[in-house]
Amino acid sequence: MAQKGMISPFEPSLVRKVQPQADVAVRPVISYGLSSYGYDIRLSPAEFRIFRHIPGTVIDPKNFNPQNLESTPLHTDENGSYFILPAHSYGLGVALEKLAVPDYITVICIGKSTYARCGIIANLTPAEAAWRGHLTLEFSNSSSADCRIYANEGVVQLLFLAGEPCAISYEARQGKYQDQAEMVTLAKV
Repeated sequence: MAQKGMISPFEPSLVRKVQPQADVAVRPVISYGLSSYGYDIRLSPAEFRIFRHIPGTVIDPKNFNPQNLESTPLHTDENGSYFILPAHSYGLGVALEKLAVPDYITVICIGKSTYARCGIIANLTPAEAAWRGHLTLEFSNSSSADCRIYANEGVVQLLFLAGEPCAISYEARQGKYQDQAEMVTLAKV
């Protein structure tokens, strides 16, 4: 199903090393691609935003103020491209892969152990039956140190639950987060 468009781009094996260019040495990456019962998606380099405190403001999911989010730059060194999530902060990124979930599958997203061991908690919502788009990814840095989150490398794992086609899919009920672009999507009501 992934090869037929459910996950795009699709990597049919678990990738642990890449050679970005012919003249560059092979380097290890945080794994992505097909795993035993799931798929590890990558963080897009397109955008990462961090919540910032603005005195006198309150974050309200019914009236979200985009000024509470600050874009953070993409850095690159010999280890790859990455965003920095400051200590005790919360950030939003976006999945590189686009999903087109069939109407009889729901996708649960969980954090990867490599990041969990660094204090990064992935707080993700499911991709419901018939949902399409690029997932907005939520991360909390619970450690007292700034942490790197690597772009173009594995960041969360997707687990797929199949059942009978649902009576009313996300698409049928015209869900408000349908067809998200490869950019951070803010809270909507």
